Amino acid sequence: MPPLRAASEGGRARKTRPSLPPGFGAIWTTVAIDLIGFGIVFPILPRYAEDLHISPGVIGLVVASFSLAQLVCAPIMGKLSDRYGRKPVLIVSLCGTAVGSVITGLAGSVWLLLLGRLVDGASGASVSVAQAAVADVAPPAERARLFGLLGAAFGVGFVLGPAIATFAALGGPHIPFFIAAAIAGVNAVIALRRLPETHPKEARATSDRQPPAFDTRGLPGLALRLVGVSFVAMVAFSGFEATFALLVRDRLGLTLSSTGAVFTGIGLALVLVQTGLVHPVSVRLGEVGTVRFGLAANACGLVLLAADHGWTTLVPALLLLVVGQGLLTPTLSSAVAGRVPGERRGQALGLQQAASGLARVVGPAAAGFLFGRAGVGVPYVVGAVLVAVAVGLVPAARREGWRTAH
Repeated sequence: MPPLRAASEGGRARKTRPSLPPGFGAIWTTVAIDLIGFGIVFPILPRYAEDLHISPGVIGLVVASFSLAQLVCAPIMGKLSDRYGRKPVLIVSLCGTAVGSVITGLAGSVWLLLLGRLVDGASGASVSVAQAAVADVAPPAERARLFGLLGAAFGVGFVLGPAIATFAALGGPHIPFFIAAAIAGVNAVIALRRLPETHPKEARATSDRQPPAFDTRGLPGLALRLVGVSFVAMVAFSGFEATFALLVRDRLGLTLSSTGAVFTGIGLALVLVQTGLVHPVSVRLGEVGTVRFGLAANACGLVLLAADHGWTTLVPALLLLVVGQGLLTPTLSSAVAGRVPGERRGQALGLQQAASGLARVVGPAAAGFLFGRAGVGVPYVVGAVLVAVAVGLVPAARREGWRTAH
């Protein structure tokens, strides 16, 4: 092939690769750094609470308070971003994360510790605002891919955060919280300069006339149904997350460090799935097909987890769960974002995040109860049944609304 022709064809090939929209890099970096700060805090929090001589029941309440605050505040933050813009809400959220981390690090009583977690959880509700910002700038055909890349920022945060916390905690259990506060504060300053405003003033003016944050009147029924799918699927998956360490301890005798290594591998695999598989699978199957495929993979993975055949069933079960959840999470968010008007996008994604937060409270509690009372494999069988119910909740592709964004 002549060099000139090869160069021209190479140029055409490069042009076919979709480029990232303006501002996406700044949004991605903001989320990744924010999640690194959260990842630093999470592993050390139970030990920090123990040092304050708090009972295990109260420790559980302190840990759950983050998700509970997120549950309440996610729709409110989303609604505020619809009205005032994505950038100011994200910056205020980062500042709130810094303040919450400082309060936690300085806590000398359970009440101050609880206050710090509540402030941090309320600020962490900004994830839906970041998703709304991505949906603002994403072409409809690229939305699932960009949500997948944003999901990879979560994986990066949860992999790097605990690693940083391990070294930071050598200086004392309060040090990781101060590091998390510094990361959030610096991130807020950087976002103030680099983060673009993706929500136009015209849409913000329209959102002033929309219902309050928790009022779902006027939101498309399809979007609300997808929020229900998110809740049911997350109940099953978070139950797996909460009991997996107990499962491998009882069946395989894995140590705490070995279990941590497995979780790190799961996090890295999720990053790979969300960066490399979401786009080609969504192009091939469409949004509805990708959602159903992800749910089916999760159901099969949970069924395999329930079977007690050692590594023979554990490895394929984890692969199915990683692929299923890696495809499902960004595609569901993309589908919700594409089914609501721009002036209510933040509110709808906030409701979805609230549903996921509620699922992360219900799922671990239910799975832990079933694991201890009914048997090791029972939580995963129940989870598989729930995922099968979620498949039934997914509307058919021919239903009006799935293709409106395209």
